[in-house]
Amino acid sequence: MSQEQPRRPSEQVVDAVRYCDVFPVSGGLAGQPIAPQDAATMQSAENMVFGQTLKGGPAAAMQSAATANERLGVVGHGQATDATAVQGVTVSETRIPGGRMVTEFVAGQAVGQYFAPDDAAAGGSGVGVGGAAAAADMTKVTIGEALEATALAAGDTPVERSDAAAIQAAEARATGLNANVPGGLAAKAQAAAAANEMVDRDEDKTTLADVLADAATKLVVDKPVDSTDALRVAGAESRNKADATAKPGGVAASMAAAARLNRDEAVWD
Repeated sequence: MSQEQPRRPSEQVVDAVRYCDVFPVSGGLAGQPIAPQDAATMQSAENMVFGQTLKGGPAAAMQSAATANERLGVVGHGQATDATAVQGVTVSETRIPGGRMVTEFVAGQAVGQYFAPDDAAAGGSGVGVGGAAAAADMTKVTIGEALEATALAAGDTPVERSDAAAIQAAEARATGLNANVPGGLAAKAQAAAAANEMVDRDEDKTTLADVLADAATKLVVDKPVDSTDALRVAGAESRNKADATAKPGGVAASMAAAARLNRDEAVWD
C-alpha cells in the first residue's frame, strides 16, 4: 500500500497555515499554504540585506508556518508555492530622512517593512520590526503618542472613514512614505472603517481604541508633531467628514494639541 503523497501548495487546504493567516495579502497568494522553500528563500533574502534572519520578521514567521504545514503533510520539504516559484521573494530599500525603509515582498505583495537608521552600522542591525527605530526628542510629543491620546480621549468611538483618513495622514507624516505600511495603523483603520459600515450596532463595531492602542510602538518610524503635521491631518479628517469638522478628541484634535505643546503656537484659531 503506497503512502499518500503531500498535496501541492497551490491547493486550498483547510487545516494548513496559509499566507492570509500570517500576512495581509490577497489574491491567489492568500489561500496558498506557506511552503518550506518559500521560507528558505525569504531567509536568504534577509541574510543578504541585514546579515541575519530578523527575529519576529517574515522569514521567521514563514519558517514556523512551513514547519507546521510539513508536519501536517500539506507540503513536502522541498516544495515552494506556485506564486513564489514564478514571482519570487524580493527585498527593496527606499531612502528616507535618517535612514532607509526596507520592504519585503512575497510574489509581489508586501509582507514586512522596517526602518534602518543611517547609524545602524555603529550599533548592530538597527532594524525596527513593528516599532519606531528612530530616536525622537524625548521632551516632545510624537505622532505615535498623539494617536495614543486619541485612543484615550475618543477610544469608544467607532472608526469612520474620516478617522481612517486622518490616521493615514498621520502615519504618512511619521514615515515620510506616500504608501500605507503593510499591516500598519492606516491599513488597519481603513479596514475597520469599511467593516464598520457593514455593521448595524455601534457596540459591534471596531473602535479607535482597538486600532490606536499602543500606536507609538506600531509605527515603523515616529517623530515629534509639528504644525504642518497637525494641519495635514486636520485637512484629511475634515475632507472626509460630511460636516467638515474635527471630531472632539479625535485624531486631528490630538495632533493639534500635541503641536501646541511642542512649539507653543496655535495651529488654528
